[in-house]
Amino acid sequence: MALQALVFDAYGTLYDVHAVMRRCEEFWPGKGMQLSQLWRAKQLEYTWQRSLMRRYMPFSSVTDDALQYACSSLGLALDRKKSDALLEEYVKLALYPDVRKSLDRFKTRKAILSNGSPDMLDPLVQQSGLKFDAVLSVDQLKVFKPAPEVYQLAVDRLGVAKEGIGFVSSNCWDALGAKSFGFRVWWINRLKVPVDRLGFQPDAIVGSLDEILL
Repeated sequence: MALQALVFDAYGTLYDVHAVMRRCEEFWPGKGMQLSQLWRAKQLEYTWQRSLMRRYMPFSSVTDDALQYACSSLGLALDRKKSDALLEEYVKLALYPDVRKSLDRFKTRKAILSNGSPDMLDPLVQQSGLKFDAVLSVDQLKVFKPAPEVYQLAVDRLGVAKEGIGFVSSNCWDALGAKSFGFRVWWINRLKVPVDRLGFQPDAIVGSLDEILL
């Protein structure tokens, strides 16, 4: 089936989550990269754990909890003022350099499907100026990716069969979750790491959005 829509992950795919590293470095010189990496790792880990426990919390709360853990683990003093400033960075993340030009090139319908809760995701998309046919959050289901019902959201909202949807993510676990569901999948492997051993392979592995050929 010809592709009728492209669905994009947001964090790490269109928006650079490690753009927060500069602010981390401001507060704790020499620790910015380490903090940013641990913060992101715990943020993802908490989404999977909460989904398994059926203890959903909005992504904004998960992100806050992950920051608290990361600072505690690294012995960094975190007060509410610093915490608020760092969390605010998530609503103004930088786009990867190839995003605007690539999105303009894709002539299919386009949507975002994200773990982000609306209080984080909506202002982020708005400030970036990107235009989509739909911006979908897991918040309406109260479970995080890669649960299959999350990918079904795109099918239901766009009114397109899953075989007609292409999915793009820089997170391998997300790309493979989408492939398991039945989407055609591009994995953006910016770090050139191996494919996760989950029993599936992306349809294509690219280094950036501008390498995607339809």
